[in-house]
Amino acid sequence: MRRIGYLKLAAVACIATSLLVACDRGDAPAETAATAPPPAPAETAPASDRATLGAFGIDTAGMDTSVVPGDDFYGYTNGTWDRTTEIPADRSRYGMFTLLLEKALARTRGIVEDAAKKDGATGAERQVGDFYVAYMDEAGIEAKGVEPVKPALEEIAGIADRMRLAVLLGGQLRADVDLLNATNYYTERPFGLWVAPHLEKPETQVPYLVQGGLALPDRDFYLEGGRFEEIRKQYLAYIAELLTLAGIGDADAKAQRVLDLETKIARVHATQVETNDIKRGANYWQREDFAQRAPGLDWDAYFEAAGLAKEPELVVWQPQAIAGISALVKSEPIGTWQDYLTFHVLHRAAPFLTKAFDEAQFAFNGTVLFGTPQQQDRWKRAINATNAALGEALGQLYVAKHFSPETKAKLETMVSRIVLAFDRRIEALEWMTPETKQRARKKLAGLAVGVGYPERWRDYSALEIRRDDALGNVERAQLFEYRRNLAKLGTPADRGEWFLLPQVVNALNVPLENRLIFPAAILEAPFFDPNADDAVNYGAIGGIIGHEITHSFDSSGALFDETGKLANWWAPADLARFETESQALIAQYDAYKPFEDLALNGKLTIGENIADVAGLAAAYDAYQASHEGQAPVVLGGLTPEQRFFLGWAQQYRSKYREPALRNLVITDVHAPGPWRAVTVRNLPGWYPAFDVKEGQKLYLPPEQRVVVW
Repeated sequence: MRRIGYLKLAAVACIATSLLVACDRGDAPAETAATAPPPAPAETAPASDRATLGAFGIDTAGMDTSVVPGDDFYGYTNGTWDRTTEIPADRSRYGMFTLLLEKALARTRGIVEDAAKKDGATGAERQVGDFYVAYMDEAGIEAKGVEPVKPALEEIAGIADRMRLAVLLGGQLRADVDLLNATNYYTERPFGLWVAPHLEKPETQVPYLVQGGLALPDRDFYLEGGRFEEIRKQYLAYIAELLTLAGIGDADAKAQRVLDLETKIARVHATQVETNDIKRGANYWQREDFAQRAPGLDWDAYFEAAGLAKEPELVVWQPQAIAGISALVKSEPIGTWQDYLTFHVLHRAAPFLTKAFDEAQFAFNGTVLFGTPQQQDRWKRAINATNAALGEALGQLYVAKHFSPETKAKLETMVSRIVLAFDRRIEALEWMTPETKQRARKKLAGLAVGVGYPERWRDYSALEIRRDDALGNVERAQLFEYRRNLAKLGTPADRGEWFLLPQVVNALNVPLENRLIFPAAILEAPFFDPNADDAVNYGAIGGIIGHEITHSFDSSGALFDETGKLANWWAPADLARFETESQALIAQYDAYKPFEDLALNGKLTIGENIADVAGLAAAYDAYQASHEGQAPVVLGGLTPEQRFFLGWAQQYRSKYREPALRNLVITDVHAPGPWRAVTVRNLPGWYPAFDVKEGQKLYLPPEQRVVVW
């Protein structure tokens, strides 16, 4: 599972943010900041048999009230749950996001299996059913052996010169957008592609070329010592195993050449922090620039094979990596590249080949890299693959059965209230000049929000799906998606297009288009429960809504103006103050240490941490405003303010296997769940709610509490 830093959609069980892929306006944009939201109904205690968790939305049995909230708020909220919960054998981590993911998988399974059994199914329903049947046909897959990959292996074996190598590499380029955020088949190719609005001319869509070429999660896995040395040994054995299973001789020597080449690629890769730097990535190369700036690869042949021959300009996100990989195309023997490409064909295909290939890949990718002892049931993997190939076709069936108009309406109302609260926070900032405030409020007023599902569904009718061709279905789906992206080049952005599936547990902000997406599958308990009390919902999904709103104003989103253009709209003094607060939050997260030898990276996670702090503050303000003048209702001995903060911390219940947590700390722009939960220590309202006092571990003096917005 690979990430392209801040610009890539985040992994499942994370709230995502993306700069470079379009998202949807939804049925209606959020109300502008100047529009007053409808009044809230009086707060009442819901019936105990209706809320999903506990009597009112909080699982009080999962709390540990022996813990002092001011010392360990995550432990206070989730301590008993944490002690009594076991990570399922087929998971590297487990928590509330996983809980909803499993629920969505089970629902989707019913839909897909019904489609597979339906006589005379047509259109998307037939495609979904046939794709699933092909994946589940283990006997048929076993009988084919390595036949499905032989054409690709023969093409690689036929590479006779550098020009032919360039043609093959260009023909393998794929669109680096993963709707599932779970399985990425693209970025271990040498380069990846985005198609998205131009950073400085957002009215048109252009190609973005990004670094790739690694099968391990990050460059550090190739270059650092410690545990990575053992991982490299096992990776080397895994490469040799796949080559041997394919009947390829001299597997050990070829595996070493593959690892050596990937290590050279890793040395030229940008780091995660560098990749997250928007200004660093804004490199506009004309087609003719590539031969001079990145010599080595036959770029004319590459772009012709990739379908990009007519594109006058590309945005090159990591120029040192593009140049470095291009140089390796020339400097490394063709035979080494053939070994590399052969392994990667097998690595991508392994889940869709025989049991031996599938199990070998899981033993390394699942167990070695992430500590997961048992592979998921095949039906779950089949659903994930179906989602990746035919996601919106399946999504349309999903929301028709599992998403109500009432939930959509309630969420849109909540969004409008939190947008208004954020606007009021901007207006109240004492340190910001009127000119910068005006631009910020203008940007907020133009924010568009999609809830549940897109208005227009993607058409898959041109995609060939066969009931007896598991690997072919996947490869044709990837090529279909790539060509769909190429067709967008030079056209205006389609602001009705979604880049999260309705059945995915996630959320998304797209600063280039100033819009948010909240898919149907995340709009369930514990994030949102229509039968839970308002305070819990505002702390949970309200905090997530505020989080996504804030991404338009975080350390990266703040670089884009109200039109989505990369442009400075800040007065210099205001930007300096914003950066000062950001540095304070970086320092705060740098101090958190999941392990004695590994701390969080505050700079890597700064965008998400800003979004948590400011988003939760806006949600808190919105809740208080929506119940202004009403007598507070105590439920289960908890005040509304307590329930609000518990709702936030409860949704970040998380347990990790050690390798998975270590990988997350190194590669993910999100802090792990327990450290997201304690962002509450920056909010003044948390202190009186739980009587947090000086001397307690989470206490921050008022002057040290970060207030970014």
